Amino acid sequence: MVSVAGATTAVNLRTAGDFVILAKAGITNVPGGVITGNIGVSPIAASAMTGFDLIMDSSNEFSTSAEVTGSAYAPNYMSPTGTKLTTAVSDMLTAYNDAAARPVTSGPFEGAGAGATYTNLGAGEIGGLTLTPGVYTYTIDVRITSENVIFDGQNDPNSVFIIKTSKNVLQAAGTQVTLTGGAKAENIFWSVAQEVEIGAGAHMKGILLVATAVKFITGSNFVGRVLAATAVTLQQATVTDPTAATSSQSTRRGLRGLQLA
Repeated sequence: MVSVAGATTAVNLRTAGDFVILAKAGITNVPGGVITGNIGVSPIAASAMTGFDLIMDSSNEFSTSAEVTGSAYAPNYMSPTGTKLTTAVSDMLTAYNDAAARPVTSGPFEGAGAGATYTNLGAGEIGGLTLTPGVYTYTIDVRITSENVIFDGQNDPNSVFIIKTSKNVLQAAGTQVTLTGGAKAENIFWSVAQEVEIGAGAHMKGILLVATAVKFITGSNFVGRVLAATAVTLQQATVTDPTAATSSQSTRRGLRGLQLA
Protein backbone atom coordinates (compact mmCIF):
# COMPACT_ATOMS: atom_id res chain seq x y z
CA MET A 1 0.00 0.00 0.00
CA VAL A 2 1.07 3.57 -0.60
CA SER A 3 2.06 5.24 2.64
CA VAL A 4 0.69 8.68 3.43
CA ALA A 5 2.06 8.67 6.97
CA GLY A 6 2.84 12.19 8.11
CA ALA A 7 0.53 13.73 5.46
CA THR A 8 -2.42 13.92 7.87
CA THR A 9 -2.29 15.91 11.09
CA ALA A 10 -4.21 14.99 14.23
CA VAL A 11 -7.47 16.71 15.08
CA ASN A 12 -6.93 19.09 18.01
CA LEU A 13 -9.47 18.23 20.70
CA ARG A 14 -8.33 21.00 23.03
CA THR A 15 -10.19 20.79 26.36
CA ALA A 16 -12.65 18.21 25.01
CA GLY A 17 -9.70 15.84 25.30
CA ASP A 18 -9.99 16.03 29.08
CA PHE A 19 -13.02 13.72 28.87
CA VAL A 20 -13.47 10.09 27.94
CA ILE A 21 -17.19 10.81 27.42
CA LEU A 22 -18.64 14.26 26.75
CA ALA A 23 -22.24 14.65 25.59
CA LYS A 24 -24.66 17.53 25.14
CA ALA A 25 -27.89 15.59 25.77
CA GLY A 26 -26.97 13.08 28.47
CA ILE A 27 -25.27 9.78 29.30
CA THR A 28 -27.45 6.75 30.08
CA ASN A 29 -25.69 3.85 31.79
CA VAL A 30 -26.80 0.28 32.41
CA PRO A 31 -24.64 -0.68 35.43
CA GLY A 32 -22.06 -3.39 35.12
CA GLY A 33 -19.48 -1.62 32.98
CA VAL A 34 -16.22 0.16 33.75
CA ILE A 35 -15.35 3.70 32.65
CA THR A 36 -11.78 4.94 33.00
CA GLY A 37 -11.56 8.71 32.60
CA ASN A 38 -13.68 11.78 33.19
CA ILE A 39 -17.26 12.10 31.92
CA GLY A 40 -19.37 15.20 31.47
CA VAL A 41 -22.61 16.65 30.09
CA SER A 42 -23.45 20.18 28.97
CA PRO A 43 -25.63 22.16 28.56
CA ILE A 44 -28.00 19.53 30.03
CA ALA A 45 -27.90 19.13 33.82
CA ALA A 46 -26.40 16.36 35.96
CA SER A 47 -29.78 14.59 36.15
CA ALA A 48 -29.14 13.49 32.53
CA MET A 49 -26.30 11.24 33.71
CA THR A 50 -28.31 8.20 34.78
CA GLY A 51 -27.34 4.78 36.09
CA PHE A 52 -24.17 5.95 37.83
CA ASP A 53 -25.37 6.55 41.41
CA LEU A 54 -23.36 9.76 41.47
CA ILE A 55 -21.94 11.02 44.76
CA MET A 56 -21.23 14.75 44.97
CA ASP A 57 -17.72 15.73 46.01
CA SER A 58 -17.38 18.08 48.98
CA SER A 59 -16.24 20.82 46.59
CA ASN A 60 -19.55 20.57 44.69
CA GLU A 61 -17.50 20.92 41.48
CA PHE A 62 -17.74 17.27 40.42
CA SER A 63 -19.22 13.95 41.45
CA THR A 64 -17.94 10.38 41.55
CA SER A 65 -19.29 6.92 40.84
CA ALA A 66 -18.22 3.36 41.61
CA GLU A 67 -18.35 2.70 37.85
CA VAL A 68 -16.14 5.66 36.90
CA THR A 69 -12.41 5.82 37.56
CA GLY A 70 -12.38 9.55 37.08
CA SER A 71 -14.95 12.23 37.81
CA ALA A 72 -18.31 13.36 36.47
CA TYR A 73 -19.12 16.97 35.57
CA ALA A 74 -22.27 18.93 34.83
CA PRO A 75 -23.00 22.63 34.28
CA ASN A 76 -25.19 22.90 37.39
CA TYR A 77 -22.23 22.03 39.62
CA MET A 78 -20.26 24.70 41.46
CA SER A 79 -18.38 27.30 39.40
CA PRO A 80 -16.06 27.19 37.44
CA THR A 81 -17.29 23.76 36.26
CA GLY A 82 -20.06 25.16 34.05
CA THR A 83 -17.76 27.58 32.27
CA LYS A 84 -15.16 24.90 31.63
CA LEU A 85 -17.80 22.53 30.27
CA THR A 86 -19.08 25.22 27.90
CA THR A 87 -15.55 25.59 26.57
CA ALA A 88 -15.10 21.82 26.27
CA VAL A 89 -18.34 21.43 24.28
CA SER A 90 -17.31 24.28 21.99
CA ASP A 91 -13.94 22.57 21.48
CA MET A 92 -15.74 19.29 20.74
CA LEU A 93 -17.82 20.91 18.00
CA THR A 94 -14.75 22.63 16.56
CA ALA A 95 -12.96 19.28 16.44
CA TYR A 96 -15.94 17.64 14.69
CA ASN A 97 -16.04 20.39 12.08
CA ASP A 98 -12.29 20.14 11.57
CA ALA A 99 -12.40 16.40 10.94
CA ALA A 100 -15.49 16.65 8.72
CA ALA A 101 -13.81 19.28 6.55
CA ARG A 102 -10.57 17.39 5.93
CA PRO A 103 -9.98 16.68 2.23
CA VAL A 104 -10.00 13.03 1.28
CA THR A 105 -6.62 11.43 0.57
CA SER A 106 -6.15 11.42 -3.19
CA GLY A 107 -5.06 8.59 -5.43
CA PRO A 108 -5.77 4.87 -5.43
CA PHE A 109 -5.96 2.71 -2.33
CA GLU A 110 -3.78 -0.27 -3.08
CA GLY A 111 -4.56 -3.72 -1.81
CA ALA A 112 -8.35 -3.45 -1.95
CA GLY A 113 -8.97 -4.29 -5.60
CA ALA A 114 -8.72 -2.38 -8.85
CA GLY A 115 -10.19 1.10 -8.75
CA ALA A 116 -10.30 1.34 -4.95
CA THR A 117 -9.83 4.85 -3.56
CA TYR A 118 -10.16 6.58 -0.19
CA THR A 119 -13.75 7.55 -1.08
CA ASN A 120 -16.38 4.96 -0.08
CA LEU A 121 -13.63 2.35 0.23
CA GLY A 122 -15.04 -1.17 0.38
CA ALA A 123 -18.52 0.17 -0.43
CA GLY A 124 -18.67 1.05 3.27
CA GLU A 125 -17.60 -2.38 4.58
CA ILE A 126 -14.16 -1.92 6.13
CA GLY A 127 -14.18 -5.25 7.96
CA GLY A 128 -11.39 -7.36 6.53
CA LEU A 129 -9.39 -4.33 5.33
CA THR A 130 -6.03 -3.04 6.52
CA LEU A 131 -6.19 0.76 6.61
CA THR A 132 -3.09 2.92 6.29
CA PRO A 133 -2.80 6.55 7.46
CA GLY A 134 -4.94 9.08 5.62
CA VAL A 135 -8.41 10.60 5.31
CA TYR A 136 -11.23 8.27 4.27
CA THR A 137 -14.52 9.84 3.12
CA TYR A 138 -17.91 8.10 3.02
CA THR A 139 -21.33 9.16 1.79
CA ILE A 140 -22.72 5.83 3.00
CA ASP A 141 -22.71 3.87 6.26
CA VAL A 142 -19.32 2.67 7.45
CA ARG A 143 -19.69 -0.94 8.58
CA ILE A 144 -17.50 -3.46 10.39
CA THR A 145 -19.58 -6.57 10.00
CA SER A 146 -17.79 -9.35 8.15
CA GLU A 147 -14.34 -9.38 9.77
CA ASN A 148 -12.04 -7.31 11.96
CA VAL A 149 -10.49 -4.11 10.61
CA ILE A 150 -6.78 -3.35 11.06
CA PHE A 151 -5.23 0.11 11.35
CA ASP A 152 -1.58 -0.05 10.28
CA GLY A 153 0.57 2.89 11.38
CA GLN A 154 3.41 1.74 9.10
CA ASN A 155 5.91 2.05 11.96
CA ASP A 156 5.07 5.73 12.54
CA PRO A 157 3.79 6.36 16.09
CA ASN A 158 2.40 9.72 14.91
CA SER A 159 0.36 8.25 12.07
CA VAL A 160 -3.16 9.70 11.81
CA PHE A 161 -6.35 8.18 10.43
CA ILE A 162 -9.58 10.09 9.80
CA ILE A 163 -12.72 8.21 8.80
CA LYS A 164 -15.55 10.62 8.06
CA THR A 165 -19.06 9.80 6.96
CA SER A 166 -22.28 11.70 6.34
CA LYS A 167 -24.14 8.58 7.54
CA ASN A 168 -23.61 6.05 10.38
CA VAL A 169 -20.85 3.84 11.78
CA LEU A 170 -22.14 0.35 12.60
CA GLN A 171 -19.99 -2.34 14.20
CA ALA A 172 -21.33 -5.88 14.46
CA ALA A 173 -21.22 -7.98 17.61
CA GLY A 174 -17.90 -9.63 18.35
CA THR A 175 -15.86 -7.75 15.74
CA GLN A 176 -12.68 -5.85 16.56
CA VAL A 177 -10.69 -2.79 15.58
CA THR A 178 -7.05 -3.83 15.91
CA LEU A 179 -3.87 -1.76 15.75
CA THR A 180 -0.47 -2.57 14.30
CA GLY A 181 2.64 -0.77 13.08
CA GLY A 182 2.59 1.84 15.84
CA ALA A 183 -1.00 2.99 15.27
CA LYS A 184 -2.60 4.56 18.37
CA ALA A 185 -6.23 4.84 19.38
CA GLU A 186 -5.83 8.56 20.11
CA ASN A 187 -4.81 9.17 16.49
CA ILE A 188 -7.84 7.49 14.90
CA PHE A 189 -10.70 9.96 14.38
CA TRP A 190 -14.23 8.88 13.43
CA SER A 191 -16.24 11.88 12.22
CA VAL A 192 -19.86 10.71 12.05
CA ALA A 193 -22.80 12.88 10.99
CA GLN A 194 -25.44 10.45 12.18
CA GLU A 195 -25.16 7.61 14.73
CA VAL A 196 -22.57 5.16 16.03
CA GLU A 197 -23.60 1.73 17.28
CA ILE A 198 -21.09 -0.74 18.72
CA GLY A 199 -22.40 -4.30 18.89
CA ALA A 200 -22.38 -6.69 21.83
CA GLY A 201 -18.88 -7.85 22.70
CA ALA A 202 -17.30 -5.74 19.96
CA HIS A 203 -13.99 -3.90 20.46
CA MET A 204 -13.74 -0.36 19.04
CA LYS A 205 -10.86 2.13 19.19
CA GLY A 206 -10.43 5.80 18.35
CA ILE A 207 -11.91 9.23 18.93
CA LEU A 208 -15.65 9.29 18.16
CA LEU A 209 -16.72 12.77 17.01
CA VAL A 210 -20.44 12.25 16.53
CA ALA A 211 -23.20 14.69 15.59
CA THR A 212 -25.98 12.51 16.95
CA ALA A 213 -26.28 9.44 19.19
CA VAL A 214 -23.74 6.83 20.31
CA LYS A 215 -24.74 3.41 21.65
CA PHE A 216 -22.55 0.71 23.18
CA ILE A 217 -24.39 -2.61 23.41
CA THR A 218 -23.86 -5.13 26.21
CA GLY A 219 -20.27 -6.15 26.81
CA SER A 220 -18.74 -3.89 24.18
CA ASN A 221 -15.28 -2.50 24.79
CA PHE A 222 -13.97 0.89 23.68
CA VAL A 223 -10.55 2.53 23.96
CA GLY A 224 -10.74 6.19 23.04
CA ARG A 225 -13.06 9.15 23.61
CA VAL A 226 -16.77 9.59 22.95
CA LEU A 227 -17.56 13.20 22.04
CA ALA A 228 -21.23 13.43 21.09
CA ALA A 229 -23.46 16.37 20.20
CA THR A 230 -26.50 14.49 21.53
CA ALA A 231 -26.66 11.45 23.86
CA VAL A 232 -24.55 8.43 24.75
CA THR A 233 -26.01 5.08 25.84
CA LEU A 234 -23.87 2.51 27.67
CA GLN A 235 -25.03 -1.06 28.29
CA GLN A 236 -22.54 -2.68 30.65
CA ALA A 237 -19.75 -1.33 28.45
CA THR A 238 -16.06 -0.80 29.14
CA VAL A 239 -14.81 2.62 28.06
CA THR A 240 -11.15 3.56 28.56
CA ASP A 241 -9.33 6.85 28.07
CA PRO A 242 -6.57 6.04 25.55
CA THR A 243 -4.01 7.92 27.60
CA ALA A 244 -5.33 6.95 31.05
CA ALA A 245 -2.80 6.52 33.81
CA THR A 246 -2.39 3.02 35.17
CA SER A 247 -3.22 4.23 38.65
CA SER A 248 -6.89 4.96 39.28
CA GLN A 249 -5.77 7.36 41.99
CA SER A 250 -4.03 9.58 39.46
CA THR A 251 -7.15 9.86 37.29
CA ARG A 252 -9.68 10.53 40.05
CA ARG A 253 -9.33 14.29 40.26
CA GLY A 254 -11.37 17.46 39.87
CA LEU A 255 -11.36 19.78 36.88
CA ARG A 256 -9.03 22.03 38.82
CA GLY A 257 -6.42 19.28 38.39
CA LEU A 258 -6.80 18.98 34.63
CA GLN A 259 -4.41 20.60 32.19
CA LEU A 260 -6.87 22.83 30.34
CA ALA A 261 -5.96 24.76 27.21
